[in-house]
Amino acid sequence: MRILRLFAILDRMRVNRRPVSAETLAQALDVSVRTIYRDMATLQSMGAPVRGEGGIGYQLEKGYFLPPLHFDPDELDAIILGMQLISVRGDEQLANAAVRASAKIKAALLEGERDNFATSPLHAVSMPDEVPAASPLLSPIRLALRERMRLNITYKDLKEKSSTRIIRPLGLTVFDRVWLLTAWCESKSDFRNFRVDRIAEIIKTGDIFPRETGKEFHDFLQTL
Repeated sequence: MRILRLFAILDRMRVNRRPVSAETLAQALDVSVRTIYRDMATLQSMGAPVRGEGGIGYQLEKGYFLPPLHFDPDELDAIILGMQLISVRGDEQLANAAVRASAKIKAALLEGERDNFATSPLHAVSMPDEVPAASPLLSPIRLALRERMRLNITYKDLKEKSSTRIIRPLGLTVFDRVWLLTAWCESKSDFRNFRVDRIAEIIKTGDIFPRETGKEFHDFLQTL
């Protein structure tokens, strides 16, 4: 149905900060480029905050209200399971945030999707004896990530050897049993990974580090 395709176009454009070409949208939605042109004209005539520039693509204007998100069944399943896993794998703040986010998503859904979201047959659990409780340091580490603040950490490696170092926290990765902090170690001048459950202490330095090419999380991921 065309109305569902229009919602799908808006949904795809929301998650892209850069302009999206008609060709990219056409390929993603399995329609012709001409159909995308017509759909964009329709959206603009309806007052949707869509701006198009020749040779660049389409982009949503900033600061405009958009209609509720539309999710397909697989997307809803991913959201449901993701929120449930975060609620059992994260710290208390993350668990509470997952509950709040779920409520907001449910309220923003279309009526039929809202019912499916509330009565989903999917459920994620973790056995207490298999997944250790999240470290109490996870929350302040996440805050330091957002603020880009250097941390002074005391770390115990697998041989129980302690070391103290100044790091730039760059990213967190959750595995089945542990959270892994990726950082730029100032003393080693290189990337290092630290198991959050083996960090004994963190001290906030108050020192905000700048963005620097070669020392960011995406730079680390490119080395894998």
